[in-house]
Amino acid sequence: MGMIKEPVKYWVEKYRGLSIYVKASMWFLVCTFIQKAVSVISTPIFTRIMTSAEYGVYGVFASWLDIVTVFVTLNLFLGMYTSRLVKYGEMSAEFTSSMQGLCMTLEVFWCIVYLIFRDAINGVTSLTTTQTILLFVMMWSSSAYNFWAVQQRVNLSYRSLVLVTVASSILKPMVGVILVVNAQDKVTARIFGLAVVQVVFFTGCFISQMRKGKVFFSRRFWGEALLFNIPLIPHYLSMSVLNSIDKIMIEKMIGKSEAGIYNLAYSVALLVKIFNMALSQTIEPWIYKKIKESKAQEIGKIAYTSMIIIAVLNLGLMALAPEAVMLFAPKSYYDAIWIIPPVATSVFFMFMYMFFASFEFYYSKTVLIAIATCIGAGLNIVLNYIFIGMYGYYAAGYTTLICYIVYALVHYIFMKKVCKANYGECKVYDTRIIVMISVVFMACGVILLMTYKMRGVRYLIIAISVIMAAIFRNRIKETVDNILRIKKGTDT
Repeated sequence: MGMIKEPVKYWVEKYRGLSIYVKASMWFLVCTFIQKAVSVISTPIFTRIMTSAEYGVYGVFASWLDIVTVFVTLNLFLGMYTSRLVKYGEMSAEFTSSMQGLCMTLEVFWCIVYLIFRDAINGVTSLTTTQTILLFVMMWSSSAYNFWAVQQRVNLSYRSLVLVTVASSILKPMVGVILVVNAQDKVTARIFGLAVVQVVFFTGCFISQMRKGKVFFSRRFWGEALLFNIPLIPHYLSMSVLNSIDKIMIEKMIGKSEAGIYNLAYSVALLVKIFNMALSQTIEPWIYKKIKESKAQEIGKIAYTSMIIIAVLNLGLMALAPEAVMLFAPKSYYDAIWIIPPVATSVFFMFMYMFFASFEFYYSKTVLIAIATCIGAGLNIVLNYIFIGMYGYYAAGYTTLICYIVYALVHYIFMKKVCKANYGECKVYDTRIIVMISVVFMACGVILLMTYKMRGVRYLIIAISVIMAAIFRNRIKETVDNILRIKKGTDT
């Protein structure tokens, strides 16, 4: 027992010695991971109590929620909100409550518009009136939570954020399972379960911020938010299209069951996207700090290392894709294994784009941001329309991959344009290194895809990879430690 207590005591004391910033950063990462991980882990349950067609309809609902949120809320809780919380300081409470007020006003307005034209809109979305009303409820509660969560992050108030996030994340699938098992309309039951949990937990976030700020309408704050976010609608909408349009088009062009299989593949690929988000939330503030200090040339080393880490994680997912699908769903979903490699590769390029787009966001180049995203989204719709009809839903994974490669490339070109205007000939990234990492990663992905029908060869590759990781574990640990040292006031 004494041998067990000593290491525990050591780590407890080490944790207590950390600064509030490091503790907060660590718990925010844990919070993000748990929030997404619970959703992914619960997937095997719902794929077994819902048919592939029902799961497909639910996936289409989630896609419409993602897209409609952009129009209705203008994503007011992103980008501008964080920077203005810092900028306004003592007035941040008033600013926050006014943003809650603006978001609620927009949602009520668009809900009324929907109710007037619900028959026509339902015909386009294939959702019922009940499902769409629940969609609006989820949009409002999610927005209320997002404003509150960002404020907790800025104020380093990690305890309350962890409590609310973990509790709601765990209860969502639990309530969902109970409702789905006992319902005839399993899709609506699944949606209702999510909405109920969000309303119960997130309404308090709205009330708390309104009580502190006491400002529902502010001409100044509303005007500033609208002027900043409306030009970004094409960007946010295009991002939603890139993430969601595949499932909608598959459901419309082929069928609900195929949309369900594709939705499963996408959900499995999101396992790595969880690490994307966690790593991005750690690195992105550091990137802005380096840009502000005119030390952009120091970003490259961390960027290459981070890209390699995400590439390796994606390759691990590809290597275990057949087992992951068997774990997550019954045999009727097994064809999803062929979609995971291109979608997982897309996740890598989703992560890469952040290193380029940060410069555009920092220098408020909203037009360039919108152009890049619109190119990616527009190309995705065109390619999906052409190739889903020709090759079925498998094609959607590869069209998504092509679009994210183009998306990252366009942002890279725009980043160079922004950097040249602000730094002259300063070289932020080495193009050759980025290309080499990308090519090696994609080549390894193709090799793994070819082994899906050769289990022995695939297991041999996995075994060799594990042995190599064990041999170079100290170097891997050192690399991870370098990234974890990215915190307030500390350089790598």
